[in-house]
Amino acid sequence: MNNISLIKKCATFSVLSVGIGIALIGTAQAGLLEDVKTRDTLRCGVSSDKAGFSYLTDNGEWSGMDVDLCRSVAAAVLGEASKVDFVVTTAKNRFTALASGEIDVLSRATTWTASRDANLGADFTTPWFYDGQGVMTHANFGVSSIEDLDGAVFCLSPGTTSEQNLEDYFGRRNMNYSTVVIEKSTELYNAFQRGRCDAITNDMSGLASRRTQFADPDAFTLLPEAISKEPLGAYVPQGDAQWRDIVTWTAFSLMNAEELNVTSENVDEMRDDTENPNVARLLGTEGHIGERFGLDDAWAYQAIKQVGNYKEIFNRNVGPDTPLNFERGLNRLWNEGGILYAAPIR
Repeated sequence: MNNISLIKKCATFSVLSVGIGIALIGTAQAGLLEDVKTRDTLRCGVSSDKAGFSYLTDNGEWSGMDVDLCRSVAAAVLGEASKVDFVVTTAKNRFTALASGEIDVLSRATTWTASRDANLGADFTTPWFYDGQGVMTHANFGVSSIEDLDGAVFCLSPGTTSEQNLEDYFGRRNMNYSTVVIEKSTELYNAFQRGRCDAITNDMSGLASRRTQFADPDAFTLLPEAISKEPLGAYVPQGDAQWRDIVTWTAFSLMNAEELNVTSENVDEMRDDTENPNVARLLGTEGHIGERFGLDDAWAYQAIKQVGNYKEIFNRNVGPDTPLNFERGLNRLWNEGGILYAAPIR
């Protein structure tokens, strides 16, 4: 074979290889969206006992911010917020459920970290709730600061960022502690209430949520310090860029809706009569953004109409009129003193 023939053969092989690679990438990207559409149901991994975030009520109804994010994705993809199968996961098995295909989205107040992105076969979408790790202890100890817990016994759940954060915090201060590790969260918090450990640590939102469910909430104190940054949000299977975009931009659409004063109550009016191009693109009357994601152009409209914007979701689940009574804090919009910043839809 002469050099020219060899070059032609190599060039042909390269083109074929690139073509196959592009085809494979396209297939991977379209895979989960098509699966969800064919199944006509979104499978969402959640907790079942974190009030305000993902919680199964005594009436058998799901509620919470993480639950509402899944309902918003279902509305955007399938046109119906009710088309969600909620799958209960634990801190230990949640990423396994995602990697195995048991769930399409993990929406379980999960922290975004470098090691999870690198090692767990999962892709983070965008922060849905900014939090920090805190500590709760028994009120009768008279403790007012984590610094007073040198030598304490902590209840911990395996497979969470809490273990490393606690080790880092105490290690830097030359403080000592020991642990009781229990996988099931109900058993973990029951052990804490019974006095098996002196303190328990988790996301501050999670501790506040659990405390509302205790028989005697006033018997326990949530200490003021946050010992870590905990950007919480949804994860999706790694390698499916289209699906990641859909979940990410559904969350962004709800944040943008709040910024643009589009609510579940006025969305029809805003859609039919607006001179704001940002609102028009958000609600699908300009730009055909949904089509580019493989969705109907009314994808964001459906999510907002059926579930609400970010403010509505926050207030309904954890806001001032709920038992949790959370302040918006860091979760205020970027132009209102917070760090909730959604990329523009254009």
